[in-house]
Amino acid sequence: MQILTRFRLTVFIVLIVVVIGVFTLRLYGLQGAVSEEDLIAADAHSMTYQTTVEASRGNILDRNGNVLVSNRASYNLVIVNFVLFNTDEPNDNLLKVLELCDEIGIKYNSHFPVTPERPYTYEMENLSATWQDYFRTFLKNRDYDLDISAATLMKNLRAAYSIPNDWTPEQIYKVISVRYELELRSISGVGLENYTLANDVAAEDLAVVMELGVPGVIVESGTVREYNTGYAAHLLGYIGPIYAEESEYYKEKGYALNAQVGKTGIEYAFEEYLHGASGTKITTVSSEGEKLDEYYLGEPVPGNNVELSIDINMQAVAEDALEKVILTLRDKGLGEEKEGRDAGGGAVVVQEVKTGEVLACASYPTFDLSTMLENFDTLAEDEYNPLWNRALQAAYPPGSIYKMVTAIADVDLGAMDPGFIIEDQGLYTHFANEGFTPKCHVWSPTRPATHGRIDLRQALAYSCNYYFYESGRLTYNYYMTETGQNPFDLVAKALGLGEPTGVELPEVLGVRANKENKFDMYEGEDSTWYSADVLQAVIGQSLNQFTPMQMCSYVQAIANGGTRYSATFLSRIISWDYQSLIKEHEPVVASQWPISEKANQALKEGMRMTVTIGTAKNYLYDYPIPVACKTGTAQWQGTTSFGGFGNSDHASFVLYAPADDPEIAIAVYVEKGAQGGNLSNVCIPILDSYFSSSSKYETVLTENVPN
Repeated sequence: MQILTRFRLTVFIVLIVVVIGVFTLRLYGLQGAVSEEDLIAADAHSMTYQTTVEASRGNILDRNGNVLVSNRASYNLVIVNFVLFNTDEPNDNLLKVLELCDEIGIKYNSHFPVTPERPYTYEMENLSATWQDYFRTFLKNRDYDLDISAATLMKNLRAAYSIPNDWTPEQIYKVISVRYELELRSISGVGLENYTLANDVAAEDLAVVMELGVPGVIVESGTVREYNTGYAAHLLGYIGPIYAEESEYYKEKGYALNAQVGKTGIEYAFEEYLHGASGTKITTVSSEGEKLDEYYLGEPVPGNNVELSIDINMQAVAEDALEKVILTLRDKGLGEEKEGRDAGGGAVVVQEVKTGEVLACASYPTFDLSTMLENFDTLAEDEYNPLWNRALQAAYPPGSIYKMVTAIADVDLGAMDPGFIIEDQGLYTHFANEGFTPKCHVWSPTRPATHGRIDLRQALAYSCNYYFYESGRLTYNYYMTETGQNPFDLVAKALGLGEPTGVELPEVLGVRANKENKFDMYEGEDSTWYSADVLQAVIGQSLNQFTPMQMCSYVQAIANGGTRYSATFLSRIISWDYQSLIKEHEPVVASQWPISEKANQALKEGMRMTVTIGTAKNYLYDYPIPVACKTGTAQWQGTTSFGGFGNSDHASFVLYAPADDPEIAIAVYVEKGAQGGNLSNVCIPILDSYFSSSSKYETVLTENVPN
């Protein structure tokens, strides 16, 4: 009896092993390691395959809960090798599907690297490195030379795939290009899943294709990104396939190789949160294509939702206002000389003073994210470069908005009282014997006007270059003698100029004007730090170049009395079902410069006087909220363009408001914008949208014309 029991137990174990073995052999097909010949020869009752089911990405929302980027259901046409090659005429069936796709306008996917027309040539440059590797694997698997000509390859594949002699060259190419995709999925080690013939196919087109009844052609559901706003294109970014150079990185994180990942913007910066956990689906089909069984080994888990610090209504106001000011400049210019008619692009950034959160970040010109990929070539060739995020990726000479750095250094490091009087004589002649005689911006040989006797506050208000030439020279000599350090560089660095702002998106750092950077820039040649360099640096010229984001962080720090908070685009991250808080932004101090009470008061008064008596009076004098600001223009080296209107100066403008209890900081920059004060017309609608609830959703652009 005991022997019989052991025998039965042994038989039972053997049966279990056999069942597992059969199941394992079927799952082997999951990896695509079964050749087309094996599929045709095998039987042929059923096959089990595995599909990676990508989880829906998390939504991207603004600070008020408006959904900016979401997902919508999509449907893809997929071909199952096993079923297709168990039909009598796989080539004919393929051709029917492909010709119908062409007829109704469905674009199908193929990475076959041969041109459609004779004489056949390779177009490998259109393939990613990953797909180039797949092609080489394909050739090796068929024992073809890696340098086989395109014409010979086409001839060999036509014979290998048994394509009829009476087909047209167009028909032959269509089927070969898809048979290539299908064969790749039959090669051991490649690891590609079932071939997706076409993505995101319209429901009515799907119905037409499925009416053909071609076995092996099935519909799989998925999701695609949907953009619910036409604004913030430079910030939101887009997703795309994993590139070869990224494959190891994402593989280690458990991504499927066919996953879509963030490529730019918020999609890229918060990829780890937005990307969910993929699921695995097991499907068993009969040789006729009937689905026999389907279940999940693991359910997909959606990604988390990212709530941005951006207010999309303010973002819309900022983009529209920036566009209107630039287009008006191009159309009309400013003053008798029509300066600014050669205006290029521009940017505007808005930050909360007490948190560093970015409320708006606009770059002009911009583009439509939903059509960016199909319009990419046109966008890339546009002379104004709309794909360039000027707010983060463009470093510009700041011009006179830098003068607050000089003012702080004058008082705190140069032992200069804000009431110190300097008489503006128009032409600064201290270094005349060295051939350097810069001038105040109101002075010219034909109109020798000056600002007369003024103090630091008035110098800020009127943006008097002469005052800062003299104060800067005195402070530089004093502090260098005492410490050997550049006083302006110390202050500028602490206030964030030329430093990382903290934003999650890639940014350029720009450069501060100092001896060390000049040496690096000129690689040691002609890198002497001249008196002229000092004088140009203190008015925001020389080597000084900063991004609009840095300029905004800088004025945010001034509004805070010298404390700079890290800039961020993040408000919080919450779970896909909005039930759990994953992460929330907490203000972080990035750097500090302890501005003295004396210097701080001088800045407040000088920047406020810019509105009441100075260079912004014509624009902001009667604005109902008290504003503290600074205008700037910056010379640049370039050639006449845009209709021959000449080379206008760049324009910069910064402010914080309210002046007595700062809440927001704004920085605006326009390439060849001619005059900083005019950029107040970008800020006024933004201020309206922030301070007036009635104008949160619709703001009329206020336009002030200088007297």
